[in-house]
Amino acid sequence: MLTRRQFLAGAAAAAGSARLLRARPAAATLDPERLAKFVHPLPRMPRAAPQAEGRYRIEMHAAECQLHPDLPPTTCWTYGGRFPGPLIEARAGEKTEVAWVNRLPARHFLPVDSTLEGAEPSLPPVRAVVHLHGGRVPPSSDGWPEDWTVPGSTQTCTYPNSQEAALLFYHDHAMGLNRLNVYAGLAGLYVVRDETEAALPLPRGDFELPLLLCDRWLDPQAQLFYPTSGVAGHPWVPEVFGNCILVNGQLWPYLEVEPAAYRLRIANAANSRFFRLSIPGLPVHAIGSDQGLLAAPVPLQEVLLAPAERSDLVVDFGAAAGRIAVLANDGRAIAQFRVRASSRRRAPWRPPALRPLPLPDQRTAARSRRLTLDEYQDLAANPMLMLLNGKRWRDPATETPRLGEVEIWELVNLTDDTHPIHLHQVRFRILDRRPIDMDQYLADATLRFTGIAVAPSPQERGWKDTARCEPSALTRILVKFEPYVGRYLWHCHLLEHEANAMMRPLIIS
Repeated sequence: MLTRRQFLAGAAAAAGSARLLRARPAAATLDPERLAKFVHPLPRMPRAAPQAEGRYRIEMHAAECQLHPDLPPTTCWTYGGRFPGPLIEARAGEKTEVAWVNRLPARHFLPVDSTLEGAEPSLPPVRAVVHLHGGRVPPSSDGWPEDWTVPGSTQTCTYPNSQEAALLFYHDHAMGLNRLNVYAGLAGLYVVRDETEAALPLPRGDFELPLLLCDRWLDPQAQLFYPTSGVAGHPWVPEVFGNCILVNGQLWPYLEVEPAAYRLRIANAANSRFFRLSIPGLPVHAIGSDQGLLAAPVPLQEVLLAPAERSDLVVDFGAAAGRIAVLANDGRAIAQFRVRASSRRRAPWRPPALRPLPLPDQRTAARSRRLTLDEYQDLAANPMLMLLNGKRWRDPATETPRLGEVEIWELVNLTDDTHPIHLHQVRFRILDRRPIDMDQYLADATLRFTGIAVAPSPQERGWKDTARCEPSALTRILVKFEPYVGRYLWHCHLLEHEANAMMRPLIIS
């Protein structure tokens, strides 16, 4: 097996390289630019209705979803018959119990790759298990990738909500299939609220907008299209970037808003796409990240979100009364805000202090772990393999911290991709990022820095559960392993990478 650098140096023209054969969809896919823009209201995410206090029953099943008024319905796999799934609201310290009922079809409608670890042809063709991303939950409810259910069975999860207010999201995590299951529609938002947040002068009620963003390819009949490699028997592709950007499951939505401050709670639920978001011409403040509030609002022009990252923004539409504003990705509008005119003068939103958030103290760390993010080429078998620390999923666990201990993880990215690394069950602080000589490290494991350490951006300085690890760089995070013991995992949240096989056990004892 060759490292990617060795492979490219010796076989740059080889047709077996999945990176060189980066998948492209068929020409006969739907062009969203030909659709009428901003003609359908942005769907307000419905709240999940409990059967009893704190108890929910949510079915996974196929449903027809209207992604744009000019398109026929699209077949999706859904939680509760909707894409995205219903919003679950919880209060900190109050337990939530969800019975996830698998009523999915017996066969998958997207291209399964049975050569991937955990997707062997001997396994049931449809499997699902729910992970509450960002949830601090006991291991039995975390969504271990091999604890899947099959159609006709139920998984019951208990979420203690013993954490601070934050925007989480739930999604499928079945081994070898979650890239397809999430793409099919199995994702939804989960909000934890607490008294600290409630006491702050933040927009709420109709002025709080949960937004789930993702991208998809559609065929001319508006059905989901998932690209393949063209390699016989191995349809897996390294990334998927669709041309249809969906906001709460809609193409080109609009929303009528008051000339006032709104809270936009945004989750990137894409398989591979990073979103660079802005609302041009209006004051925007970041007030929170993955695991809750920042110390103070951060004024910004744009926010970068890797898959699985969340951002909590306050946008004041007062300066745009009677006009149009847009939510843009890389400068291109993906949603429109129609700001109502008003004769009543509104005071502009004044950013408050949010909460104490001391700087991370590296002296508390019991140890440092150096862990590599790797990419390999192997023409004899799998055209590309993504690994963590050179190990596969079923290799013995090597990340085995003790309960209550603090560790520094040094994540050394030896690839040309930015990888969003997610740790289950815990939260952490990003310490810094520093560029390295990747060729030197690949040659003899010598860590030679090529620049100074850079602190995380201001909107990344809160509690996180997903960290962007940039190419040819060392990213350091400070993690405290609490509050449960048991088996968890850590992985890249580019879902195609996670499937092949950038995922490892995390055992807390």
